[in-house]
Amino acid sequence: MKLPPIRRAPAIAGTMLLLFLGGCQPDQQAPSGVGAARPPAAVDVRTLVAKDIELKETSSGRVTAFREAEVRPQISGIIQKRLFEEGSSVKKGDLLYQVDPAPYQATLESAKAGLTVAQANLDSTRNKAERYRSLAAQSAVSRQDAEDTEAAWKQSEAQIQVAKATIQSARINLDYTRIIAPISGIISRSSVSEGALVSVQQATALATIRQLSPVYVDIKRNALLALKSAQQAEMEVTLTLEDGTAYAEKGVLKFSESSVDEGTGMLNARVLFENRDGQLLPGMFVRASLATKTLQNALLVPQQGVTRTPNGGASALVVNAENKVESREVSVSQTIGDQWLVSSGLAVGERVIYSGLQKIKVGDTVQPLEDGKPAGGGNKPTTGQKQE
Repeated sequence: MKLPPIRRAPAIAGTMLLLFLGGCQPDQQAPSGVGAARPPAAVDVRTLVAKDIELKETSSGRVTAFREAEVRPQISGIIQKRLFEEGSSVKKGDLLYQVDPAPYQATLESAKAGLTVAQANLDSTRNKAERYRSLAAQSAVSRQDAEDTEAAWKQSEAQIQVAKATIQSARINLDYTRIIAPISGIISRSSVSEGALVSVQQATALATIRQLSPVYVDIKRNALLALKSAQQAEMEVTLTLEDGTAYAEKGVLKFSESSVDEGTGMLNARVLFENRDGQLLPGMFVRASLATKTLQNALLVPQQGVTRTPNGGASALVVNAENKVESREVSVSQTIGDQWLVSSGLAVGERVIYSGLQKIKVGDTVQPLEDGKPAGGGNKPTTGQKQE
C-alpha cells in the first residue's frame, strides 16, 4: 500500500538506522584466509647420499676398418671377367677379376723353350770341354782351346739358370692375371668392367676391401688423464652413436700414441670393437667414454642447485632440520651427466634445493619435497662427512 507523503520520510530514516546498526556488529563470517599467514613455499630438494662414482673421459672419434686393402692389377691387360658382387662379403684368396691370360701364357711357353735350348747347349759344351781337357793332357790341343771350352761350358750352365728364372717370372705374371682378394671383408663397387684395359701403374684401384669385424675407433685423449691411467690394463670403452643412442657393445683401448698432437694438444688413441652386428661402419662419427677412475664416497648435486657467485665461486641453498633455508659455499670439480661432483661445502644427508629457488630466500621456512613427496628432516653434518 502506498504511504501517504507525510509518513514516507520517517520510514526511510528508520530503515537507514537499522542498516547502520547492523554494520557496526562484529563480522562473524569474514572470508577465510584474509589476514592469515601465507603457507611455506614448496621446493624440490635432493638429499645427498655418498656413493662410488666412476669418472669417465669423453671424446669424439671416427670408425675405421680393422684392415683395408685396395685391389690393384700387377700386370697390364684386358679384364675378361668380374667374379664378385659389389658390396658382398669376400674371403681371402677369392678370384675377383680375370685378366686375359693369352699373352702371358705365350711368354711362359717361350721361356720353357728357351730352357730346352739352354739345356741342349749345356750338354754339347760339357762334352766338348771334357774331350778338350783329355786332349790337352796329351798335348793334342792347345791349352787355350781347352780353357775356351771350359768357359763355354760354364756359360751354358749360367744360361740354364737364366732360362729357369725367365720361366719363373713368366709363371708369376700368368698367375697375376687372376686378381684375387688379399684379405677377407666387404668389397666396394668396382671401378672397371669387362673389356677395360688395366695397367700396373694406374692410379685408380679396381676395388677396395674393408674388414669390418672387428673395427677400430680412433679417438683423441687428454694427455694428462692418459698419463694418469697409463698403468691400467686394457680399459673398457663405451660408445654413443650420432643419433644419441648408446652402442650395446663395449670396446677395449688398445694403445695411445707416445707423442701429443701439436695441432690439438691431445693424444691419438685407438679402441677395438668386435662389431659383431656390423652396425659400426668406417667414417661414422661417435662419442667414446673411458672409465679412468673410481671415486669413493662421492657426493653429486643437481646442476640446477648450484649457482655462481659474483666473486667466481659457487653456492647452494639447503634446507636445515627446522625446514629453514640456509646458504652454503661449495666447490665443484666436474659435471657427471646433469649433476656436479662436489669437492667441498656439502655433507651427506643435507637437502639441497634445486627447484623453486626464485620464490625463496635465506631464512625462509619452506616445505621440502623429494620426488613429489614430503622430504624428512635433514641430517646435520657430522665430523668427517664434508667433502674435501
